[in-house]
Amino acid sequence: MTLKLHDTMTREKRDFVPADPSRVTMYVCGPTVYNHAHIGNFRPVVVFDVLFRLLRHVYGDEAVVYARNVTDVDDKINAKATAEGVDIKVITDRYLASYHADAAGLLTLPPTLEPKATEHMAAILEMIGQLVAKGAAYSAEGHVLFDTQAFPDYGQLSGRNMDDMIAGARVEVAPYKRHPADFVLWKPSKENEPVWDSAFGPGRPGWHIECSAMIDKALGQTIDIHGGGIDLAFPHHENELAQSRCAHDLPVLASYWLHNGFLDMAGEKMSKSLGNVIIPHELLQTTPGEVIRWALLSGHYRQPLDWTPELIEQSRKALDRLYGALRRAKTVEAGESEPSDEVMAALSDDLNTPLAVSGFFELSSAIERAVTAGDEPAIAANKGRLLASAGLMGFLQTDPDAWFEGDADDDLKAKVEDLLARRIAARTAKDWTAADAIRAEIDALGVVVMDGPAGATWRMKD
Repeated sequence: MTLKLHDTMTREKRDFVPADPSRVTMYVCGPTVYNHAHIGNFRPVVVFDVLFRLLRHVYGDEAVVYARNVTDVDDKINAKATAEGVDIKVITDRYLASYHADAAGLLTLPPTLEPKATEHMAAILEMIGQLVAKGAAYSAEGHVLFDTQAFPDYGQLSGRNMDDMIAGARVEVAPYKRHPADFVLWKPSKENEPVWDSAFGPGRPGWHIECSAMIDKALGQTIDIHGGGIDLAFPHHENELAQSRCAHDLPVLASYWLHNGFLDMAGEKMSKSLGNVIIPHELLQTTPGEVIRWALLSGHYRQPLDWTPELIEQSRKALDRLYGALRRAKTVEAGESEPSDEVMAALSDDLNTPLAVSGFFELSSAIERAVTAGDEPAIAANKGRLLASAGLMGFLQTDPDAWFEGDADDDLKAKVEDLLARRIAARTAKDWTAADAIRAEIDALGVVVMDGPAGATWRMKD
């Protein structure tokens, strides 16, 4: 089955053909660690985790090299460190640990490599030197800037003309720039900011050159896939591409550029500057990570996704239905299986996760029918296909009883089961008053009852 990916550069879906199937390379822009990341920051984390899993399934676990960088020197990091009177490493270590915990809570696999900007200063300076030597960068008043006029393809990725880019880039139009669109590769450090020695004077790197240097050292001069949020296409990825191509005299940096859409709240992009953010570090305390993950994958990755309480509730109900089928089939071992053809076809078509999860429900319905019929071979076969299919997206890896019962102890479980049995008896006798009273008693225990065709199940409230 051919994997197709939508390439931002060509504006079309293309068959994915890695340069070397034994070493498939992917780079995704990671966090700037100055605070807890918000839920919008985690959309690319989850989206590209699915792609990582899919590539590993197709090419083999050891054949895929996924690098996700860490920006650990930045104006916001410096400001936070100054405000607290600590070294920047105190800040970056704190929030990188938080980021790792949240990513694990959302059931993402760790990347193969996690390069940090501060650990690649020699590579950054080497690349800046290459750009200066090739006439693609110049020194001015203690700064080194990339000369956008030296790269004829500048703007190709984002599809913007130079006037639009100048207006949209929020660049500093400084008198020492040859052109307003030129951007900083190296700049002097301000007082109390981290500083590194260089042939260009003491200072620190610009943001864009960090990623170019880390890609080069971690993965190579050209890579198969470069990913990130759509907000990074310009100027960050545009500038990365220009630097890397000029430094190495190569026609491409990445063969495929993938960008996910924004996460919206009430029609507005989620951002810290707007103050409309939701922090997974807090949300994970009340909502299972698998529910959040389902919500993030409920729409196609390239489209905007509206984040609402209703989306969380729908995601919980979807997972309850799937885990419910697995719970009713728990006495039958899952058969060895590969993901279903329908799920593989959906994911292979530019990561169509909404279509893929519809395949999960077809398999869960098949399990329910087999349970009703007492057909154990069919239960085992469909259960195996469901677990393999869902595992490809990072779902249904929890024991079904644990999913529903949470931290309930044995006494509470026994009490709930007794109350459910009494409620069934009352409903059978058409004693609706007694049945409602029992349900209210169950609710008071912090338990949700879910009535379905196969009977009533329950779970602890979030």
